[in-house]
Amino acid sequence: QVQLVESGGGLVQPGGSLRLSCAASGFASPYYTMGWFRQAPGKEREGVSCISSSDGTTTYADSVKGRFTISRDHASHIVYLQMNSLKPEDTGVYYCAADSKDRPVLWARFYDYWGQGIQVTVSS
Repeated sequence: QVQLVESGGGLVQPGGSLRLSCAASGFASPYYTMGWFRQAPGKEREGVSCISSSDGTTTYADSVKGRFTISRDHASHIVYLQMNSLKPEDTGVYYCAADSKDRPVLWARFYDYWGQGIQVTVSS
């Protein structure tokens, strides 16, 4: 049974930083892409970033390039999203997701497994 558990969300002021973590377990194969998506109130879910396990390929949404960094710890099966220079428009529920076919693209329909989501609020 695949499980994804997010942590690290919270309230931060504009310009601040947060690091989200996603602990993954239960995968039959070591090759999968891990991604982060977010959903703001009244808006559709959008892809933020993802990383492939096979070659480390990363993908970022234009809105977060240069501010967010995705990384993974293979030994502990944890994926991180370091978020710097946060803006109010980064507010939303952030979801960790996994694609068992290891395709590092930000298309939600490719992702088989999803975490419960964690709130990130950027506000003064």
